[in-house]
Amino acid sequence: MAEIERTIEDRLREEYFVLLPEIRRVAEQLEAEARYYVLPISRKLEKYEQLVIKSRIKECESAVDALRHHQKGATFNRDRPGLYTLTSLNDLAGIRILAFSRNRLTEVDRVLRKGFPAWDSDPVEDDGELTAFTYYGYCPAASEKVKGEYQIVSMLTGLFWEVEHFGNVQTCSHTEGCNSISRNASALQRSSQSAESI
Repeated sequence: MAEIERTIEDRLREEYFVLLPEIRRVAEQLEAEARYYVLPISRKLEKYEQLVIKSRIKECESAVDALRHHQKGATFNRDRPGLYTLTSLNDLAGIRILAFSRNRLTEVDRVLRKGFPAWDSDPVEDDGELTAFTYYGYCPAASEKVKGEYQIVSMLTGLFWEVEHFGNVQTCSHTEGCNSISRNASALQRSSQSAESI
């Protein structure tokens, strides 16, 4: 009986589960280091202010889809399966630092840049305005293969993104539904940014 050839997606899924212990270590290490670096800021917050650090690990199918979307035409070249590895993704493990009030963003960014000086910047912008500070790189104490990402964003925007992500995952079985959610999300995000600046 002939052996069935595995697809690129199957190979990437296998790679994901081989990497998963390292992905978890990177998320834990990144969260621990970030908490340590922002501790002096946390201790001097006003009563109404908050810093919340949330860690996350990219799920297997999400990682495969993200890698596929990075390719030309959002497809894998079936003739060259060796080209693809999940270790090329910058965000298999990550944390998001949610800051309220908004004026704490730059302070947190300054402190974390000192803690992660070799990490690359990849800011998130909306209509030319900075929405989030984003950086990625390696946590050598946790892994030499898996990169981590940290993002510093205002509390309102970050929580909105979580709701938007959950909505997209749960309801986007039809293209029109996704487009509608995306349009509404952009409008709501702009309003929340205006409200935060008041």
